[in-house]
Amino acid sequence: MSDSLFDLYSNEFASVDFEPRLIRNERDAEMLALLREERESTLSAYAQKSSESRGRLKYEAPAIIRSCYERDMGRIIFSQAFRRLRHKTQVFFNPTNDHICSRIEHVIYVNYISTIIGRALNLNIELIQAIAMGHDIGHAPFGHTGERALNKCIKSVDPKLYFEHEVHSLRVIDVLEERRPGEYGLNLSFEVRDGIVAHCGETYNEYTLSPLRDKTEQQISAKPEKDRTAPATLEGCVVRFADKIAYVGRDVEDARRAGIIGGSDFLPDAVKNRLGETNSETINTLVGDIIHSSIDADRITMSEGNFKAMNEFLTKNFEEIYSAPKIKTYEQTIYILIEALFDAFMECTEDLEKYSRSENQVLRSFAKFALNHPQPECPMVQKVVDYIAGMTDTFANSCFDALYKV
Repeated sequence: MSDSLFDLYSNEFASVDFEPRLIRNERDAEMLALLREERESTLSAYAQKSSESRGRLKYEAPAIIRSCYERDMGRIIFSQAFRRLRHKTQVFFNPTNDHICSRIEHVIYVNYISTIIGRALNLNIELIQAIAMGHDIGHAPFGHTGERALNKCIKSVDPKLYFEHEVHSLRVIDVLEERRPGEYGLNLSFEVRDGIVAHCGETYNEYTLSPLRDKTEQQISAKPEKDRTAPATLEGCVVRFADKIAYVGRDVEDARRAGIIGGSDFLPDAVKNRLGETNSETINTLVGDIIHSSIDADRITMSEGNFKAMNEFLTKNFEEIYSAPKIKTYEQTIYILIEALFDAFMECTEDLEKYSRSENQVLRSFAKFALNHPQPECPMVQKVVDYIAGMTDTFANSCFDALYKV
C-alpha cells in the first residue's frame, strides 16, 4: 500500500465537525481503529497486539483514541502510588544527595531501556511502556530492605502470608489505588498486570526467557511466594531483562557518589573488557547484545559471555555495595523502624474505633485507613502491611518519630 489509511481517508477526517470535548461518534471510532490496526499489522509476529488483548477483570468499552495499553499507562502514571515513587529508595536510603537514584528514576531508566529493545525487535511499545512504568508501583519504602522487613513482619503473624514487591504492585493496581472517589482498582489489562507481577529483575540465572503464553489469570492473581514464572508476552520478557540492565551499572555510580566504593578498579578486567567501565558503556553493550541475540525469535536472549560478565558485575555489587558495612548498619535501623511501625499499627487493629479518635495523628490516620480499607474482609495484618508499603521513606521516618520520639 503506497498511501497510508490517513492519506486515503483524509477527506473523511476533514469533514468531521470538531467540538472541544471527547469525540464519540462511530465514524471516528472506525477510522482510528483502522489506523491502529494498520500500525499493528507491521509488528513482529511475536508481538502482542492490543486488538488481541485478553481484556480486563471488569469489562470496559474500548477507548476511541488510545489503545488499551496506552490507556493503562495513563492510569499508572496519574496514580498517587506512582507519584510516591519519587521519594522511595532505590538502593541508598533517603539520600540527601540529589544525584542519587530514586525509585522513580529507576522506573524511567527501565522504561527507556525496554523501549529501545522493544522498538528494535518491532514489539508493542505501548505494552512495554505500560509494564515498565508500573513495574515497581507497589514497592515498599527503603528498597529491598524495607521489602524484607515487611515480609518478616507479616510472616510473624501468619506464615502463609508474604510480601514481595511484584505481588504488592499488582495489589496496588487491582485493589488499593483509588481511581475515582470511592472507586478502587485501576482495572488494567491482563498483559500489563502479568508483566508487572512477573517482572522480577532479581532473577539472576536466566540469560534466555521465553513467554508463557498460556498463562492463566489464577497464575497472576494468586502467584506463589518466590515464583519466577516467565511473563505471558515477549514485551514482558523485555522489561524483565531491562530491569536488571537499568541498575547494574547505575548502582556503581551511586555507590561512588555515596563514598561506598572508590577508584576505577572496582570490576575485574575481564568484566570491564566486555561491558565497559561506565554505566553508559554497560547499557549499550547489553542492549545491543539482547537485540542481536533476539531478532526474529520468540524469546529474549543474551549471549552467554555477556550474561556471565553481567552476573559477575552483579556479584561484585553485592560484595562491595549491597553488603558494605555502611549499608548493612543502616539496614539494621530500617528493620527496627519497619517493625516498630508494624507493632504500633497491629496494636491499633485491636480497637480501630478507639484509635480513630487518638490524639496521635499517625495512629488516627492508620485507624481511618483500616476502617475504610477497600478490601474490608482481608486480614488486619494485610491492612497494616498495605499502609506501611504505601509510605515514602520520608513519611515512614516522620511516622516513626511521631510515635517513638520523646
